[in-house]
Amino acid sequence: MSALDEVREEMQGVWARLATFWGVPPAAARVHAWLLSSEDAIEGEVLARELEMSRGAVSMACRELRDWGLVQEERVPGSRKVAYRAETEPERVIRSIVQARKRREWDPLLDNVSRWRDRIRSDRSAQAKHCREVLGEIEGLVGLVDSMAESFLRGGLVQKLGMRTLVSAARKQAKNASKKKRGTT
Repeated sequence: MSALDEVREEMQGVWARLATFWGVPPAAARVHAWLLSSEDAIEGEVLARELEMSRGAVSMACRELRDWGLVQEERVPGSRKVAYRAETEPERVIRSIVQARKRREWDPLLDNVSRWRDRIRSDRSAQAKHCREVLGEIEGLVGLVDSMAESFLRGGLVQKLGMRTLVSAARKQAKNASKKKRGTT
């Protein structure tokens, strides 16, 4: 097994474990890891073979990744086949993830919390008062996160500084940490 194959395999394992934190199915995360490590667009059949997954599982994983904005489909010239390419621009990836999490999680939660508080507004019992307070705290916290996400999606600090500047600073910091870990400075 080549070093690249070993790295790809390790990436798949890490991505699959982290996937639950992103809200992405582990199979989709494995496909994403493979696509990230490939310069070229890859056909579904090739992904299925390389990842030892069914073609249907690869197709569903790629559809999920496309919905997240992490993968683009490309038609193979002269064929009905579709190839997939991972989005590798860090700013686009992060914005896609934040937008999807906001749409899938925060927006519905805020809608429901507000509706639930309205439904028990006239109930004067101690239990209802407690529930309204807890819902208010949840609404405040999720609302804060949501407003931060909105600011990020509109540009905010990232637009002013530039994602490339932030990524460059993060890489420099990671490189320095790696040197310290190896005992060289």
